[in-house]
Amino acid sequence: MTNRNISFIVKDQNPLMLRPTDTVEVACQRMCERRVGAVLVTDAHAHLKGIFTGRDAVQVLARHGDAARVHLSEVMTAKPDTIAPERTAIEALRMMCDGGYRHLPVVTDGKVVGIVSRSDFKGLELDQFEDEVSLWERIC
Repeated sequence: MTNRNISFIVKDQNPLMLRPTDTVEVACQRMCERRVGAVLVTDAHAHLKGIFTGRDAVQVLARHGDAARVHLSEVMTAKPDTIAPERTAIEALRMMCDGGYRHLPVVTDGKVVGIVSRSDFKGLELDQFEDEVSLWERIC
């Protein structure tokens, strides 16, 4: 299936969500347990406040050293780009490529409904996206 709607990709998801007051240590533990590369930082009503990724964790450890003392609110990417569930896989791939990130929160009315990462996309979607990028490179 090519160019699925994002809603199809996240329909059975239970994304990892933590609060801004949780520590980087807790986030890293949960990411490891769930085998995911990102945490969505939300309030008590699942409104997105930020995102924290494995890349962020490396920077925290290099700069601060003690992950147990650093809160997610201090190091998360606040107000990250998001995508609506009715958008398509190709649109998500474009956003991730243009923005230089690998995880994209899926949000409706400010509330988290899921998250997509590059590994969520299938071969034909990736092929179509790479063909599009190649065409733009030849034109420009």
